[in-house]
Amino acid sequence: MSTQLLIGGRFYSSSSPDATAMAVTDGTVVFLGAEAPGRAMHPDAEIIDLDGAFVAPAFVDPHVHVTALGLRLTGLDLTDSASLADALAALRAYASTHPDGVIIGEGWDNTRWPEHRPPTVAELDEAAGPGRLVYLARVDAHSAVASSALLAAAGVAGTSGPVTADAHHRVRRVALDSLTPAQRATARTAALDHAASKGIVAVHENAGPDISGRADLAELLAFDHGVAVRTYWGQAVRTADEARALIAELGVDALGGDLFVDGSLGSHTALLRDPYVDAATTGTSYLDVDAITDHLRACTQAGIQAGFHAIGDAAIDRVVAAFTRVADELGGPAVASLGHRVEHAEMVDQNAIDTFARLGVIASVQPGFDAEWGGGDGMYAARLGTERAATLNPFAAMAAAGVSLAIGSDAPVTSLDPWAAIQAAVHHRTSGHGLSPRAAFAAATRGAWRAGGVRDGLAGTLVPGAPASYTVWDAGDLVVAAAADTVQRWSTDPRSRVPGLPVLDPGAKLPTALRTVRDGVTICRA
Repeated sequence: MSTQLLIGGRFYSSSSPDATAMAVTDGTVVFLGAEAPGRAMHPDAEIIDLDGAFVAPAFVDPHVHVTALGLRLTGLDLTDSASLADALAALRAYASTHPDGVIIGEGWDNTRWPEHRPPTVAELDEAAGPGRLVYLARVDAHSAVASSALLAAAGVAGTSGPVTADAHHRVRRVALDSLTPAQRATARTAALDHAASKGIVAVHENAGPDISGRADLAELLAFDHGVAVRTYWGQAVRTADEARALIAELGVDALGGDLFVDGSLGSHTALLRDPYVDAATTGTSYLDVDAITDHLRACTQAGIQAGFHAIGDAAIDRVVAAFTRVADELGGPAVASLGHRVEHAEMVDQNAIDTFARLGVIASVQPGFDAEWGGGDGMYAARLGTERAATLNPFAAMAAAGVSLAIGSDAPVTSLDPWAAIQAAVHHRTSGHGLSPRAAFAAATRGAWRAGGVRDGLAGTLVPGAPASYTVWDAGDLVVAAAADTVQRWSTDPRSRVPGLPVLDPGAKLPTALRTVRDGVTICRA
């Protein structure tokens, strides 16, 4: 057996909050406590001096699009474009230095631009040059603008503005199919390397026929990397046999993730009970209650985790109705035992929260959405009005009701940065919706493992017997605090027997990863 003894550190451990040493043997935590007994118990261990660094359970991101994230990291990233003119200039520059092949860009957000409009097809053609295939996804990835050549190739020629719904899916499919396997492999490497550098040891890929396609999925399943990938496939089924056959055919872990009930608020495609205040629509419907019910029943009978993408309140209503139907048919324990998921779950009311809690539904949420688009002057308020916008992402109410939360990013929609997501969950832009730092950290670690079906009570913790999946952080003071919108209870006293976390105040310097370890193996070192 091989043992490492980490000494001189600060450890986030519920069993030993004042520990300064941790021993790991063959990928398992076997000791936490003081240095002297650690040395006595493991005299032959390899000694690793942490020099005061902070050690915490590694993160899991339960909602990622690996190849899309990699394409943003390696290609045309429009996230920081401050205007339409900036975005077109970036496209022009990229096209000049990449004269061949499809151009895929990510991250533009016209709600932040002074022009308040997306690029036109003519503007893309002028900036990139005639005949170029250009696909620029909006930040929420539920609409895009494309060049005339790409629109023609996808069979939707004549469109002048952004494409949504089925037209968008067709355009995206042609754009991604135009990439070479080598380009996709380079993107995956960049994405997973980036994840490891952020203290992440596992991600959940939310794939589907209208997202990245089967070829990308097959390549990802065969891809070798230190970051583990759990795969979700968003395709509805009707029977248990159909569910089992699809799992066997594709080799995926579950049938859910981005199985779209609706779209997104930014693209006016999230399905609402009442119309948007800035558009004469209630959004886009992809699945009705019967289809959601069929899929949920089939997966439950087959013993397969299911899940749905649902953002708008009308979409959530459909999901709640389906869960209620299936629970009435098969029994609540049968449904709850599989930990079915709802991705995003932004416009949830108390009835939905109570149903999720009763039936063990896991809410896979993205606090970065609120940080980007919440508040009285954000995109949510522009789309919904301030009163409806203030109901979004009620993390505290969900947690209080017993809904299991898993915090992720939906990268590349928001940054793959777990500490920033935790900070956003704590400092929610709507008073009363935020989580405590401890609850948010648990949702990004233990909760995220649970969302992936790992329910051993050990994953996502640092206690004897737990997998040695941890990150060593360069962090400042550690504190114990309540949620940001309650009375603060700060403490650095180890006698509190509550493990401390880094300061998460707005503007505070967030921790930097020094080393990321999965099952005792270092997968990233700064």
